[in-house]
Order: sequence, then C-alpha cells, then structure tokens
Amino acid sequence: MGRRRLDTVHVEELICAMASVVLPKGLSSPRLFRESIHPGPNMGGCFSKPKSVEVKVELSLLDKEKEVDGLSPNGKASPFAECRANGALGHGSDDEATPLPLYHRSKDYVEASVCHVKDMENGQMREVDLGSGRALLIKEHGEFSAMAHKCPHYGAPLVKGVLSKGHVRCPWHGACFNIATGDIEDFPGLDSLHVFQVRVEKDKVIICANKQALESQKRTKHMARCSAVINSSTGFSHVLIIGSGPAGLVCAETLRQEGFTDRIVMCTMERHPPYDRPKLSKSLECTAEQLRLRSADFLQNHDIELFTEKEVVALDVKTRTVTFGDGVMMEYRKLFIATGNKPRPMNYKGKDIKNVFHLRTPEDASSIVKLANNKNAVIVGTSFIGMEVAAALTDKAHSVSVIGSETVPFKKALGEKVGKVIMKLFEANRVKFYMLNEVSEMIGHHGQLKEVVLKSGKVLRADVCVIGTGCVPATSFLKQCGVHLDSKGFIPVNKMMQTNVDNVFAGGDVVMFPFPPRNNKKVNIPHWQMAHVHGRVAALSMMGKPTEIKTVPYFWSAMYGKTIRYAGFGDGFDDVIIQGDLDELRFVAFYTRSEEVVAVASMNYDPIVSRVAEVLGSGKTIKKRDVEMLARLGKTGDISWLIDKGSQ
Repeated sequence: MGRRRLDTVHVEELICAMASVVLPKGLSSPRLFRESIHPGPNMGGCFSKPKSVEVKVELSLLDKEKEVDGLSPNGKASPFAECRANGALGHGSDDEATPLPLYHRSKDYVEASVCHVKDMENGQMREVDLGSGRALLIKEHGEFSAMAHKCPHYGAPLVKGVLSKGHVRCPWHGACFNIATGDIEDFPGLDSLHVFQVRVEKDKVIICANKQALESQKRTKHMARCSAVINSSTGFSHVLIIGSGPAGLVCAETLRQEGFTDRIVMCTMERHPPYDRPKLSKSLECTAEQLRLRSADFLQNHDIELFTEKEVVALDVKTRTVTFGDGVMMEYRKLFIATGNKPRPMNYKGKDIKNVFHLRTPEDASSIVKLANNKNAVIVGTSFIGMEVAAALTDKAHSVSVIGSETVPFKKALGEKVGKVIMKLFEANRVKFYMLNEVSEMIGHHGQLKEVVLKSGKVLRADVCVIGTGCVPATSFLKQCGVHLDSKGFIPVNKMMQTNVDNVFAGGDVVMFPFPPRNNKKVNIPHWQMAHVHGRVAALSMMGKPTEIKTVPYFWSAMYGKTIRYAGFGDGFDDVIIQGDLDELRFVAFYTRSEEVVAVASMNYDPIVSRVAEVLGSGKTIKKRDVEMLARLGKTGDISWLIDKGSQ
C-alpha cells in the first residue's frame, strides 16, 4: 500500500492536484479522509470563487480499492449502502466485490449494451449475455443493477427467483442475495455473488464486468487472519467449535468475516473437511471430495484450524475445558456446540450382524451402493433420508422394500394426501411398502445380513439394510456438566444462541431455540438451512453484535427427478389446502393452523415456495380464506396475489 500525505493546502490547489494525479497501473481511484474543514462565511456555490480554506487530507492509494463507499454499481446513491447480511453491521464484501474501480485494465473487463431502458419494468429481472458470460440485470425503483446470475449454492438460475426489497431469493432453496452488494443475506450456502457496474448512455443499459468474475459467478467474503502465532499443539483456543456441519462452519467463517483475529479451532468426529450431508442420500455415489463445502486448504488459508476424527467426551464449564476421546484436553474462552444428531437406537435381535447402515458418511453411502447392486435392499423407516435412499437404489438394486410405522410416508410432515401421491410414485418404480409394520428380527449368516423379519411375520430377503427411523441429539457428553438439557436431550438456548452457561453457545439440530413466528416458543427445526442461520447468529453474539433470527425455515427433498420444496414451520397444522393436480405431481400444498398459512410445499410450481417464504419473512400473514378462494377458482401457481401481499 502506498501513501502520500498532503499537509496544509488550499482547496483550489487540492482540486488542481487531484486533477493531475496519475494513478499507478492497476490501482483504483483515491479515497479522501477529511480531517478538518473551516469554511469561510461567504463560501459560494460549486463554481463560485471561494475563500481559501485550509484542509488536511490523506490521499491513500490502495490496491483494489472501491470507487466510492456507499454507491451502487451505477454510481447513484444506494438505499442499500448500509445493508449487511441478516441486518448485521460490519459484514462487508471482499476485495473483489464491485463497485468497479475507475481505473482498470480493459483486457480484464468486458462491456456490453444489453437493452433499452424501456425494455424492462420495475421489479423485473433479465438474464443477459455479455459475450464472456452471463449476468442478471435487475430493475428496481427505477434503477438498474447487475450481479451474477447463478445461486452459488446449487447453481439455480436466479432470474426465476423472487425479487423483493433489494434482494433476490433463490427459486430452489430460498437463499437471498443483496442486489447492491451481492452479499448473501439468508441461507443455505456459504458464498456471495459478484456485482457488476451498470450505467445508462443514450437510453441504453450498459454493463461492465470483470471477465474472471463472470466466469466464477460466486465469491468468498473477505476474512481476517489470526494475528497470534500459535502452535497447533497449544491446548487453548479463543473459540472452540464442536462439530463441522453448517452451523459450525458458518460460525467460524462469520467470525473471520467480522474481523475476529484470535484462534479458532473446529473439531469433528468426521474424517473429512466439512461436506454437504443432504446430498448423501440423494446421490449415493458422490465422493467426499465432490461433496465438500470447504477444502482443508481453504480453512488453513483463513486460519480456521480443523481437528478431524476428534470426539469430545466431556466438558467442564468451570475450568472451560473439553476432553477428547484420546485424553487430550483443550481450554477455551468461548465454546460453540454444534454436534448435530445421531441415529435413533432401534430395538431388534441380531445387532451384531453386518450390512446394516445408518447413512452418516460418504463411506456409508459407497458401501450401500456396492452391496445393493443387483441385490435386495430393505429400508427401515419412511423419513426423508430413508425415502431418498430408496429412490436412489431403485435403478441399482434387484428389489427395494420399505418398512414404515404409519399408513403413508411423510404423513406427519406433509399430510396424508401428499404422502399418498409420493407413495404411488415409489410404487410405480417397483418399490414395495410394508406399512404399519416394525422390524422384529434381523437374521444373518456368518455375520452377514440375510433376512429381515417383521412383527407381522413377513420375511424379507435383505442383502443390505438402511435404517432411517429418525435421530436424537448428540449431547450425551454434556450430561451433568452444567449445560442444561431438556427431557429429550436438546439444548435450550436464547435468541442469541447462548446456553444457560456464560460463553457457551449452541446451534443446529441439537437446540431448542425461540422462534419469532410462534411468539418465541422454543422449537427444534433440524433443517440444513436453519443450521447456517444459527451459526451466524452465534458468531455475532460472541463478538458483541447481537442479532435475532430473521429467516423462514426451508428444506427440500429429491426423488426420481422430482423435487419437493417446503418453507415455513408447519408443526401442528390442522388443515391442508391443495392447489393443482396431485396425481400429476404438479401441486401446491398450503398448511394452516387456525386461519393462517404456516407453511407451504410444492412440486413443479417454482418459485411459489420462495415467494411464500418472502411474504412470511417480511412479517406478513397469508389467510386461509385467500388460499381456499384461489383453490376454488383453479388459479394454481398464480402468485400475483402473493406479490401484492408482500409489498404491503
């Protein structure tokens, strides 16, 4: 970084000096830090002759410096200039984020006229081609902006998403991105988007973009580095994170993004760096490398230490010490518990036999696929994981049998009507169901599974068995340590994700947390997306920047090329209103409690679930009577009423 200090100068001389400044190649425009101004009593307008005014300034020439703070990409003052992810201040973009510098090498950039100003209405989005790549052009409140066109989570086309109040919501999984900064504001996902410079010349909308940014689409926010020199064997960490799922990972990254410069250690029982667990049951053949969220090198480069195959077996809150299974101990200043769930124990005979799996790791998935090849697979349980595995094995196994304790799959989560049509989809793909049944015994030979016996007396041939009967919180190591657990083993936390013990936080599947849409009633929502939110809230709380949860729960499931999307919290729903055609697997299901919609699920009706999430997230309510009226009128998929609802 080069610096040049100008001491006392006259305003006229300063203007002349600035006009004649030639910046070094590759550097951006200067930023002036005004230290003191003493205007004369008769100072005139912009072009009048002012009296001499003494000004002290510092002219800093910074690599990759932004053009002007608080300006939108088109150079106009932006109403979102102070917006930060989830409303938190100090959460800026990284060095590669635009606004673009005034001075750049043209060969690194592409510029294109993409449309006429009258071609787009307010509230409209359009995917445009710049020659070297595509961008998302947005018009809102009369201003144009441009950003990367794909969601960095799974690559969804954002043009099919929902634009509202300065952000775009992904049509597939509900992640939100600020249109002025590109920053991710709601999850799932870890990365943000590039934004590009937009200007209007002679009624033509012109976008200027960095070619590399167009190609990569996503970007990682700037992160601070650890300022201390620490030996990895040191038995102390300023922040210790137990668990490497989305809650733990987002917590660590948020700390660095917010300027935290002390030691962060993340420990996990896993063999691998953080990976995308929801994909395991949908894509059984994916490797750990294909599933990874962050590589070991990425974590190392951002001073997030990862201890793999490291199980915490005890916690002492008085000495602020954890003990690992190998006997090693580590002290902490702040602790974040994000250990997730573990498989629910299942009572049956013959537990010592092999070929029975709880799908938890990439190694489990690989073994299941190999053992099921042209063989007989049995799935115990109709959870989302169990059903996704059944669907994934259909074209690989000789037979797939599913055992469930209810009348139809997903009855509690999605209702009986939706459950029935999903069951028909599986039956059309040769999956056999044995509902209202439980496993009595598993019979093996030489340690290998051969048969599964049901309580009804039915015997199923089984070369591999996958257990999907639900999970319980992985919190047994916390018993009698001082951290409060409820009767089911969950950790109650407050709205800052803090436990009853000072400096001990928790998040993800293991917590009961206050949920604003239910009058802050404490609930457990074991969604991948929700765990991201918990990690961020906990990190901000640790840094003295408390923020409340502002999100709508969102999850998805994929089977036979069909995706169910779900937003809201439908626990305890008392009615389901169906729009569309269930038999054609093209429908929207609204879940209501009393007279309000509390959740929605859909298949083949994007982006209606993201639209409902947008409405609910804005604090608006959707009335049951409105949904019933549209169902009677046959206006399935017509979301114009939701757009109006969201803009009130």
